[in-house]
Amino acid sequence: MGRSPDPVEHIVRRHGRAWLDVLPRFGDSPDAAAVRSVLIRIAFASTYPPRRCGIASYTSDLGRASGNREIVALTPPEHETPYPTEVHHRIRRDIVEDYGRVARALDGCRVDAVSIQHDFSIWGGPDGEFVLDFVRALNLPAVATLHAISRRPTANQRRIVSELAGATAATVVMSEAAASLLGRAYGIDPGRIEVIPHGVPDLPLIDPSQAKPGLSLGEAPFLLSFGLLGPGKGYELAIAAMPAVVAAVPSARYVILGSTHPDVLRREGESYRRSLQDQVRALGLSNQVEFVDRFVGRTEIGRWLQAADVVVTPYPNLEQTVSGTLSHAMGAGKAIVSTPFSYATELLAGGRGVLAKPDPAALSAAFIALLGDPARRSAIGARAHAYSRQMLWPGVGQRYLQLFKRVTEKRALPARRSMLESANA
Repeated sequence: MGRSPDPVEHIVRRHGRAWLDVLPRFGDSPDAAAVRSVLIRIAFASTYPPRRCGIASYTSDLGRASGNREIVALTPPEHETPYPTEVHHRIRRDIVEDYGRVARALDGCRVDAVSIQHDFSIWGGPDGEFVLDFVRALNLPAVATLHAISRRPTANQRRIVSELAGATAATVVMSEAAASLLGRAYGIDPGRIEVIPHGVPDLPLIDPSQAKPGLSLGEAPFLLSFGLLGPGKGYELAIAAMPAVVAAVPSARYVILGSTHPDVLRREGESYRRSLQDQVRALGLSNQVEFVDRFVGRTEIGRWLQAADVVVTPYPNLEQTVSGTLSHAMGAGKAIVSTPFSYATELLAGGRGVLAKPDPAALSAAFIALLGDPARRSAIGARAHAYSRQMLWPGVGQRYLQLFKRVTEKRALPARRSMLESANA
């Protein structure tokens, strides 16, 4: 039997290759509907690797999971490293004229929709308000993904989020708590909010003893925190908890994995890391607390996660509405100890983790209890791993694609009606 005809080849034979260039604007035939499911193309506006930040990594993973994409890279002034080939456009973060220029340029590309990754810190202008210049100049449907939502926004922050939500076809958040907060604090219509979980890689559930030899680690139990280093991570709380932990479990260690966030490095240098190192020395923990000061990619993070006995997210900001670190740890099936910030409270419910107040005594008690109970660690990790199957990147990518298709089809309806009315005139 011959192979089934490819819908793209069919369109080219029937209408000519030039028709592909106008396909995203029209939805007036069965051919267009068939090909759109194959050809739908998304422009992601965000920071992007080699930029080292959580949203850049998230966008890279989401773009790969979503398929056909191009990138609009938000570029800070100090960026000099070349971007990968999927970056077709750059916005210089602090140059307001770039925002409208690039938005209008997208209209001439074969793009169906725009995915706007939002955090106040990555867009230019006061509170990142230049994102509004970008979205106002777009002539394409857009979806905004919100990575940080303040419970007590300033008037300007509330205005920016409200206008962004009003100017886009849908707003994505990563937890039910964040969706509820958008309605309460920002007045966003719940019907315009989509909850799509933070994606995670597909890591097998294995015992840490199997992974430790690959990192040349001994058999001693260790706690792990990872990610880009900066104030607000709460690592000083976890370090302050370690004397009691070492007294109860003398072989225990705490590893802090990751380089300093580039924005923190630019503003403050390594002052935060040095303050943590000074704290470790003052507590006499130089042999129990280890800093691995380098940027680690997806594969190496996976190896460290699989080797860890407990993962710690000691964030003092209890309003935090998302954490890629916590999500990633769940995907690896780790027993997690976290402060009860809103995202952790939601995801670690049902025995999927341990919540502890953001103080050293509460954290040390949680650490000691888990380190002394391997069966409980395994049970918590298994529940977290099972829950995270809905968060795997391929499934998250498909949910975004379904959303992108809905907003592009909704956009196409008026054009389709107009074409039909013209034909019948």
